[in-house]
Parts: sequence; C-alpha cells; structure tokens
Amino acid sequence: MNGITSVLRIKYPIIQGGMGNISNAILTAGVSEAGGLGTIGAGTMHAEEVEQIILETKSRTSKPFSVNVALSVSPNVVEILRLAVKHKVQVVTLSAGNPAPFIPKLKEAGIKIITVVASVKQAKKAEAAGADILVAEGYEAAGINSNLETTTLALIPQIVAQVNIPVVAAGGIGDGKGLAAMLALGASGVQMGTRFIATKEAPFHEKYKQKLLQASDHETVIVGRSVGRIRRLLNTSYAGKLLEAEKQGITVEEFAELTTEEIHKKGALEGSEENGFMNGGQVSGLVSDIPTVQELLERMVKEAKERLRIATLLL
Repeated sequence: MNGITSVLRIKYPIIQGGMGNISNAILTAGVSEAGGLGTIGAGTMHAEEVEQIILETKSRTSKPFSVNVALSVSPNVVEILRLAVKHKVQVVTLSAGNPAPFIPKLKEAGIKIITVVASVKQAKKAEAAGADILVAEGYEAAGINSNLETTTLALIPQIVAQVNIPVVAAGGIGDGKGLAAMLALGASGVQMGTRFIATKEAPFHEKYKQKLLQASDHETVIVGRSVGRIRRLLNTSYAGKLLEAEKQGITVEEFAELTTEEIHKKGALEGSEENGFMNGGQVSGLVSDIPTVQELLERMVKEAKERLRIATLLL
C-alpha cells in the first residue's frame, strides 16, 4: 500500500492544497469523498470562521480531511489548532513557519502531521520535529511561495534521499502524467491546488475557472520578488498593477496591503480581474476541462498507472 494512503487512510495518494481564506467545506469534503485528502486552509480567518467550515465539512463527509495552518500568516494559530483537537480533525498541515513547538500536543491527540517544506534543510528539521509526512513544494506552485525558487523536479529527489518519512510533491502537477513523474522521483503522492479550482464542486467564480481553461503555458507571473514576498498569480490586469507598483518601488507594507485576503476574494470569488487577484500555478496551461473531483482523481490514477507501465516497457 502506498505510504500516504496508509498513514492518512485515504484511497488515492492525492492531497488538496490549502487555499487560505477562500477555503470551503464543499470542495474540501468533495476531495475527501472522492478518495483524496481534502484540506481547509485557515489563512487569516478568525477561529470562529474556521470552526464553522470544520463543522460543515464533517457534516458532508466522514472521511479524513486536513486543516492547514500557515504559522507566519494566521493570527490565530493556537486557537485553530485547539479546534482541530476539539473536533477530532484527523490531519493537520503546518506551513510557513517552524512547526516544532506545535507538533507534540497535536500528536498526543492522535493527529497526523503534514509539514510543508521547500528545502532539504527544512525537510530534515520537520522530520526531526516529528512530522509524519512532508509536502515538498516547488516554486511552480500557485499563491504564496518560497523565496528559494527551487523547482519541484529538482526538489523532490533531493529531499527523498535525505529523509525517512513519506514525501508528497507539490507544484506543477495537475494530471496523471505529473503524478507518475513524481512517483518515479520517489514521492509517495502529490498535492494540488490550481487543478482543483477547475472542478465542478469548486465554488469559485466562473471567470476564474474560465481563465484557467484559457491559460497558455506562460499565463502565470511572479509578484513580490522586490519585497521578498513571492506569490504566483494568473496574469490578470490586477497582477499587472502589482508588477508596475514594484517597478515604481514599493514597500513590504504597501505590497501586503495590495495582496490581502479580501483582495484575493475579489478575484477568486467575485471574478474581478481588475480589483482582485487569482492564484494560479504553472500547471494552469494544462487545465483543459472542468470535471467532477471524482472524475479527476480516477482519471489521474488511471493515467499514472498507464504512464508508469509504458515507461517500464521503454527500459
């Protein structure tokens, strides 16, 4: 049995990435019901908001799902982790910060810990701290990203060689070919965010989904390099405004004001390309349809098996 399917008690080795303040119970439960691991991204939400999503998710599925807490982003880390324990959430994903202080109490509660890393050094520290699974994210990924800018293709085999716990690949994966490639590199599964946006269950604005369908292979841009706050977005007019502001010289504080979660919602939930941004990974150019989550996962696994079979025949 695949390492992460056994640890997480899921059918397919596919995890939904946390989506911050646009997270919702519909998609989270849909991914879990389809055999993957759905994820609630706590973002900067108040604990009460996160609790409501947890409760709704539990009403929609009895299968495992995760709560993702970005440690350096969330103003309510301790409260949200207490909620995970209170409501017996089976998995917690810790990202964007040092997970070590939080892991022992979560493990005492029987919660499995996923830690997001972007380097071998981070991976080894997370393993030593007690993480059960690592998500190694390359800079192809959407949204807030590592300043290290290592690609998934280069990152996965280096981390796999240095740790003894399962590694999940994230960044640039959106189909069965990508799943097969990451398994061949030694990963135990994949995490996806962008691809799940373009699914029937995802309650995001139709303009967002259509933007992904129409995306070419160079449809994403990196913003925030000038202030050390890298974020990958779909190339919209608002993304252009951010890039122009950086050219003119912008402070970290000004950049933060222009990339708040409220502005993210304007793009993702209201479909405004002028007043809000839409996260999008480099995999955007591979999105060509809007299936159900179930159809997507089953298709990916079938394609991955076939690709690995063909690769074996070629050797």
